[in-house]
Amino acid sequence: MTSMNLANTTHFGTIGVWSSALRTGNPRHGERVGDAAAELESLGYGTVWLGGSPSVEEAGPLLEATTRLTVATGILSIWDHGAREVAAARARLERGHPGRFVLGLGASHSALTKDYARPYSTMKEYLTALDEAPEPVPAGGRVLAALGPKMLELARGRAAGAHPYLVTAEHTAGARELLGPDALLAPELKVVLDPDLTAARATARAYLGRYLRLPNYTKNLERLGFSGADFEDGGSDRLLDAVFGLGDAEAVARRVGEFLAAGADQVAVQVVTADPATDLPLAEWRALAEVLPMTGA
Repeated sequence: MTSMNLANTTHFGTIGVWSSALRTGNPRHGERVGDAAAELESLGYGTVWLGGSPSVEEAGPLLEATTRLTVATGILSIWDHGAREVAAARARLERGHPGRFVLGLGASHSALTKDYARPYSTMKEYLTALDEAPEPVPAGGRVLAALGPKMLELARGRAAGAHPYLVTAEHTAGARELLGPDALLAPELKVVLDPDLTAARATARAYLGRYLRLPNYTKNLERLGFSGADFEDGGSDRLLDAVFGLGDAEAVARRVGEFLAAGADQVAVQVVTADPATDLPLAEWRALAEVLPMTGA
């Protein structure tokens, strides 16, 4: 396991949870997200990554409900939130919960952002704005949703590290080489807990299809050796087996182990269900906690 170039007070743990459903703006769950975060902490998960382009403020109730858990945006879109406002909101969380909030930033996708242009240059400018804000965000308090070599190098030089989404263990090994030994590398990994492999792949395809319409992801997967045929009909078996953990808890644990062996400091597990944007898969999180190498407690 590599060391992490972060403030000493920040503890990510080996296993995190990536979830859009834990956003506190989700009206379906209300105060239940705080209870869920507290249980995740007690189970030994080290970090909650809030998916779906959350605001900084949405991390607050999860921090209030826990005592050790790190909460990160996974990721906050630089197109949707001004840098000065983000820096001020992050500073408020830092005062209340020192070392427990991490700002995950990403350039999102052209299909999702009206003013999308020059993502790499815009990210550099955004980081500079965070540096120059009245209450700056230190490099050690932010990570980037980096996929390609240029963004990974930016994550190494101007952030604590990288939080790649929809990647393989092979990508993790390459990212570690580019980041060097000290930067944080915390890839997201989708998992479907279902011993029926045919059913698990059906669930995975129903979810993956939306991402295979986004060129940032498909171009990255092409760099890893996949082709257009792998992106049809929700993904080929070969693609699903590379970017998901499928099967029972032990099968998922083996896939997580591959990512850790490839150089990940933490694997951020996203449990995929019929509706992962709103489901709180407590049973699945509990089952995984029994077999994964938990170091967050």
